[in-house]
Amino acid sequence: MSEFLISLIAVVAVLGFMILIHEFGHYAVAKWLGVRVEVFSIGFGQRLFGFRKGETDYRISAIPLGGYVKMTGENPMDARTDDPAEFLNHPRWHRFLIAIAGPAMNILLAIFLLTAVYMIHYEYPAVLDGPTVIGWVMQDTPAAKAGFQPGDRIVRIDDIQNPNWEQVDAKEALSPGQPLNVTVDRNGMLISHTVVPEAYGIDQIGMAGWSPKEPCVCITDLQTDMPAEKAGLKIGDDILALNGKPVPALGAMVETLKQTQDKPITLTISRDGQIKNFTLQPVLNDKSYRIGVGSFPEKVKTLPFTEALHLSLERNRQASLMILELVKKMVERKMSIRSIEGPIRIGQAAGEAASRKGWTPLMELTAAISLNLGIFNLLPIPILDGGVILFLLIEGLMRRDISLRIKERVYQAAFVFLVLFAVMVIYNDLMKTIPGLADKLP
Repeated sequence: MSEFLISLIAVVAVLGFMILIHEFGHYAVAKWLGVRVEVFSIGFGQRLFGFRKGETDYRISAIPLGGYVKMTGENPMDARTDDPAEFLNHPRWHRFLIAIAGPAMNILLAIFLLTAVYMIHYEYPAVLDGPTVIGWVMQDTPAAKAGFQPGDRIVRIDDIQNPNWEQVDAKEALSPGQPLNVTVDRNGMLISHTVVPEAYGIDQIGMAGWSPKEPCVCITDLQTDMPAEKAGLKIGDDILALNGKPVPALGAMVETLKQTQDKPITLTISRDGQIKNFTLQPVLNDKSYRIGVGSFPEKVKTLPFTEALHLSLERNRQASLMILELVKKMVERKMSIRSIEGPIRIGQAAGEAASRKGWTPLMELTAAISLNLGIFNLLPIPILDGGVILFLLIEGLMRRDISLRIKERVYQAAFVFLVLFAVMVIYNDLMKTIPGLADKLP
């Protein structure tokens, strides 16, 4: 099956499931509270097919960019009656519960999926088990210019004390062009530095230029038809030295290849307790000289239910805060809109996850998308669930309804904003996806 077809099937399945869960939250609470649901639709626009059961038309519609639940009397512009099944005839706390139910279902699904994954196959970077010791600092990078050295242990980054590498990476990625106050332990002495990560790559995320000290620089990935595979290196080999010099981190090898370019190199590796030497000639690939190896040591274990649930709650909490920080920094124009992934890039990620061995990668991606969808819908933007909740809270404080004319104008402006936002995200996706166009992004 082609990569494109796998991606298409995976993204339709994942996003369709997310939309179904979200709209079911609205639907179930509305029915529970006695609100009549006229339409339950996956997609917008023209009805393609479906069935009617009771008072509800369950349908698949033509435009696959979301879904909706239409409740009787939901539109403030509609004529009002005394029918108790109408949405606006219910108290505000009923309407609040209906509005929040959709995002809540997405967040609960993310928690459930990660809990299930951690109970069966919890795979995580090996560096998370150790201290945040810097293994290598790339030359001419913000970290090098700020004075960081291999062997420094990061004990504080901004407001986070004793962070792990996951927290350090998040702070670094969300701070392009912004100063980060970092304290390191260097041979028992506490030293403070200020580093300003530079915007890097097509997503323009922050990069400081340091690499973590890995338990081992072992080969976990081999690219086909690249020098390492052709020379006979294997997954599981431990890289000990390059041209006779120790390799403390993969970043050290990357930097050496920048200097040696296409000249032959000698790799010393350990395989099953034996030391072997291999001669390879790097090739120019994607503007860098490479040999085609990846080193991402990971550990795998299973967790009991209580530990898995606790870890899932913590990971989702951290991810939620990271999403909100990203939104805040985009509003402040400290982060580029290019850091947002749209449906095309999500489709690529879903295809890659579906192609990997086992089902846990796709479940982890589904959990991440579900959480993002839940948090995004809680943003106080009219038309979104968060906007409905905001209006209800304002009306509750005012003890009266907001003027229909004001609501109409606000909803019109919000609709235009969301359409423009969607167009921009899809445009960025296309620029990142089509070869050669990424460099043309502003």
